[in-house]
Amino acid sequence: MGVDNIQKLNANAQEQTASAEVNNLAALQQPNASSSGALSTLVTVFFFWGFIAAGNGVFIPFCKHYFKLDQFQSQLIDFAFYLAYYLGALVLYFIASAFGKDVIARWGYKNSIVYGLLFSAFGAVVMILAVNAGTFPGMLVGLFAVALGFSLQQTAANPFAALLGPPETGANRITLGGGINSFGTAIGPIIVALALFGATKASDEQINSLGLGKVTFLYAGVGALFLIAAAVFFFSKKLPSGKFETETEKSPKALIALAVMTVLLIMVFVPVFQSYTVVSTDKSVLEEVEMTRVKWLLSGLVIIIGTLLISLYSARKNNTGWGAMKYPQLILGMLAIFIYVGVEVTIQSNLGALLAEHDFGSYTSSQVAPFISMYWGSLMIGRWTGSIKNFNPAASVKNILIFIVPVVAFGVVLAVNAIAQNDVTPLYWYIICVVIQSCAFYAGQDKPARTLLIYSLLGVAFMVIGIFTTGMVSIYSFLSGGLFCSIMWPAIFALAIAGLGKHTSQGSAFLIMMILGGAIIPPLQGKLADLKSIGIHNSYWLPVFCFTYLALFAVGVKGILRKQGIDYDTSIGGGH
Repeated sequence: MGVDNIQKLNANAQEQTASAEVNNLAALQQPNASSSGALSTLVTVFFFWGFIAAGNGVFIPFCKHYFKLDQFQSQLIDFAFYLAYYLGALVLYFIASAFGKDVIARWGYKNSIVYGLLFSAFGAVVMILAVNAGTFPGMLVGLFAVALGFSLQQTAANPFAALLGPPETGANRITLGGGINSFGTAIGPIIVALALFGATKASDEQINSLGLGKVTFLYAGVGALFLIAAAVFFFSKKLPSGKFETETEKSPKALIALAVMTVLLIMVFVPVFQSYTVVSTDKSVLEEVEMTRVKWLLSGLVIIIGTLLISLYSARKNNTGWGAMKYPQLILGMLAIFIYVGVEVTIQSNLGALLAEHDFGSYTSSQVAPFISMYWGSLMIGRWTGSIKNFNPAASVKNILIFIVPVVAFGVVLAVNAIAQNDVTPLYWYIICVVIQSCAFYAGQDKPARTLLIYSLLGVAFMVIGIFTTGMVSIYSFLSGGLFCSIMWPAIFALAIAGLGKHTSQGSAFLIMMILGGAIIPPLQGKLADLKSIGIHNSYWLPVFCFTYLALFAVGVKGILRKQGIDYDTSIGGGH
């Protein structure tokens, strides 16, 4: 699939929604040293997002053993982190709906990124205070604050990148940001592991002796980087303010639906968090607590799916007052983004617990970093592949690069791990999965719906293989989930906003909210893993169901768009 083409549509949509600012940034619409320098400054925040998010994959098993948590409790790290994205985007939407003004537009993209970095730095301070107090809930609050700053940064940075130069090359700049983000995800687990464990490979029993002092050191360094980046942005003369005035179309019915969903989710998660404090040696009591968590977590999932489907039905009957949510492709795309982010995060978040099992190598928390790195590196492999056409190679050269670039990216991930003195020999044969991904990309023929379908079906197949096997075959199968998730964000995003016109900006905001999937699905899998009747291995049936919906979305959305007169594959196609 031409991910470059998909991202171009995404970038063009973002440029349309910010058309009022284009005049203000007219000086940047020609390629020059200034815009290049501004872009170099901007892409640093893309690195932060990937670095911290991927590092959580190592932080989760560390906290699990240090604080003696069950698998569900350890997944609260992801819950706190990705919940912040949802609430941050939701608050901005509520403010825009109340006052009819886009907050980011009034602050300006530059100031919004500065405020986001400062808030993330505040989160790092909260994390340090919580570490010194030895409180896991306090650390969750710190992670929430860090991610809340990320939410503000991400809302501003993507359209800002599109505007820093000629519109026709906006996709290239977004792709560059994505490549930097992916590099952050590849090295994040390695750096976090080195910060927590040093060069030693401590056993899980030895983790308590390590203490939390290194976590303090880690977040002191991260917080300092946030402050330095904020200062660079604030004092940079190369970056324009990015301020512009824009009216936000009100959508009262969508507002009510999201508000009700949020209130219901709060009601659901109160008993879940109350169960966190239950301490008992009575097995019957503990089993009752586990089942209570499962029921409430499933209720949360039902609330989200139910709200979106009811909204879809209501908007079809009368689309007045629904804003962007009157389009079925957007609502189904919101659910697709929710599930995609959830499955991308949950595969690796629960991977540490799987690798600790005897049938999967009995790896300790300090030994899982190369596997987590390879998972996130798999996303980098797929995204680098999708960026090839941005360099306008000849068709024959492009077809060769589709197979060469992934191998090079695979080598980069191995090299980074080798430099960190991690044992990479178990990962050599993963190259087979990388080649399969290249074949799938080639088969997509630059068509988003087709490629999304191919990748989703491969995701289903490899998760099933992983469930019915053990050892390295199973591990490779689960790691390959990163390869097949790699192109899903731009594919789903572009399909969901196709045909929205003036509602594109609002639709994009709704899609950003659905990053909430990273907060709901990983804890749900963690709780399923805690049930003795299921266990960590069989809990991976949840990703199977997630990939299945994404395949159904790929089929269904194409028909929905065709009914609206949009032949999406033809409009951006071209094949190989």
